[in-house]
Order: sequence, then structure tokens, then C-alpha cells
Amino acid sequence: MACRTNPVQGSARAGGRSPEGPGRIARYMALVILAAALIAIVPPGAAAVLAGNGTGPETVQIGVYILDFNRIDVSEGTVEADFYVTLKSGTNVSLNDLELMNGMITSVATIRDSPEEKMYRVNAVLTNEPDLSRYPFDRHTLPIEFEPKLENESEMTLVIDNADSGIYSGADVPGWTLTGTQFTVTNERYSAGEVPYSHAVFAFGAMRDETSTILKFFLPLFLIIIVSLSSLVMKTSSRLGLNASMFLAAVLIHWRIADSVPNVMYATFLDLFMIVTYATLVMVLISGVLILRFTETGDMARVDRVHFWSLRLIPPVSIALYILIWLSIVVTG
Repeated sequence: MACRTNPVQGSARAGGRSPEGPGRIARYMALVILAAALIAIVPPGAAAVLAGNGTGPETVQIGVYILDFNRIDVSEGTVEADFYVTLKSGTNVSLNDLELMNGMITSVATIRDSPEEKMYRVNAVLTNEPDLSRYPFDRHTLPIEFEPKLENESEMTLVIDNADSGIYSGADVPGWTLTGTQFTVTNERYSAGEVPYSHAVFAFGAMRDETSTILKFFLPLFLIIIVSLSSLVMKTSSRLGLNASMFLAAVLIHWRIADSVPNVMYATFLDLFMIVTYATLVMVLISGVLILRFTETGDMARVDRVHFWSLRLIPPVSIALYILIWLSIVVTG
């Protein structure tokens, strides 16, 4: 006897399986669409986080607080500095991760050491190319420059910590006046095509004390010029010895002053001043030689003419030249 299947029962089973396949496919399609939407709207930084590539360059706040500049040596282009360095970051960055770019650290003492903030007291010898065009009224920028040792700008960025940067009010350098501060961060590229490095510069201005400069440098020269020009009122040939001694004194003073600065490829203010001084002394010497010559020949008329014109030409020309060079330094100041 043949076995028969209940038609109602068979249709019920078939109906129970038929909706299950399309429903499962619909769920898969919804998941795919949702994943595609997430990829489209997630920003690149968040994608990097999800991929485990970090959040971009590490930010380090750096501050430099000057306690004192011990010595400014213009002849060598160096200055000794005593200062605090403060580092703030979330990744335990220390002074060993940075490099002093314009000098050599001679000693370091750790003041504060925590994962988020570190403070050091540093003694260093800093180097800088001095601008001596205004010497001995020269003004200099004393920079302290830091860079990461290994990380470029895409890996570490330095940010100035203004709250922990500055200069102690009691800081003093004998013979110099501290004039101001300027803190900046630049990008330094050392070869074409490479990623630049974050470069923090803490610049402190200094100028030579003007009162001390005038007393030590220019007062002796002014006295020599006054004595030499005053000798023009003399008609006698005996003034020649006085003028010669003044010329020799000016040369010795110039040699003594210039010995403290390096040789540069341009004329300093002192060089221009001494050129005018030598020109004045030479004019006075020439007039003395002419008076001596004409006196020996008995030509008193020419002696009177030399005396008349030298007294009326040499002082005004000399004073005008001095005014011009002084105006040049005032304009460039």
C-alpha cells in the first residue's frame, strides 16, 4: 500500500522554510551597507586610531626661563647662560629627547620629574654669530634653540610654554643691558625634500651699555681730537711734535679697542669713527708741516695763509664728518 503525504502538512513545512532565506540575505545586506556608511563618515584621524597608527605628531610644551647670562664674549661669539627648561607632554618626554642646537650643555640638574612635566636647571655655553656693524654700540640677540633629536615635525611638535618662559628681573651682565625677549617656533629643513624639524627659539636681546662705552672708548679719543684741533690756533712749528704724539696715542687706543673684536668683512662704526679721526689728525699734521717749512724759508705770508685756512677748514670738515657717522648709527638704531 503506497504511503501518502498529507498535502497540508507538506505545504506548511515548505512555507516555514521559504521566508528564512531572503530574511537572512536582507540582514547581510544591511550590515554591508552600515559598514560602508561608517567607513565613509569616519574622519581620517579616527581611522588612524582604529588602525592603531596614532593620533598625529606628539605635542611638547617647552619653556625657558633665564636666571642669568654670566659672560658675553663678542670676540668668540659665545655667551654663558644659566636657565630653567620646562617640558610638558603626555608621553614622558625628557631633556634627553631634545637637542640644544646652538651650543653645548655643561651641566644639568633635575628639579622636577613626573610623566607629564619635567623641569631642569641647565648651564650652557651658547654660540651666536655677532653683528658688529654698530660696534662698540652693538646690539645682539642671544638665542637658545631646541629641536627634537630624532623626531621630525610629523612625529613631534614643539610649542612655546609662555607661562614658564621669560627672564629673571635680577639678571644682569656687567657692561650690557638686557632689552627684551621673543619666543618663536619655526620649521627647519636640513636637506631638500626631507620632513622639517620643529625648532623652538628663545631669543633674548642685549646691548652694550652706552654710558660705559662713551667713557671707555670715546672720551680718550675726543680729548685727543680736541687737543689736536686746538693746536691750530698756534702759528709756531713746535705744534708738530704735539700733533705727532696725539696721532700715536690715537693709534694705540684704536689697537687696544679693536683687539677685543674678531676680524669681520665689513666696516664697524668704530672703523668709520677712527677713519675720520685719522683724517682729522693727518690734516692737522700736514698744516703743521707746511707751517714748519714756510717758517724755515722765511715765507711768513704763506705761513699766515696756511694758518688762516687750516683754522677755518679743518674743524668744520672734521665736525661735519663726525656728525654724519653719528647720524648713520642713529638712523639704523
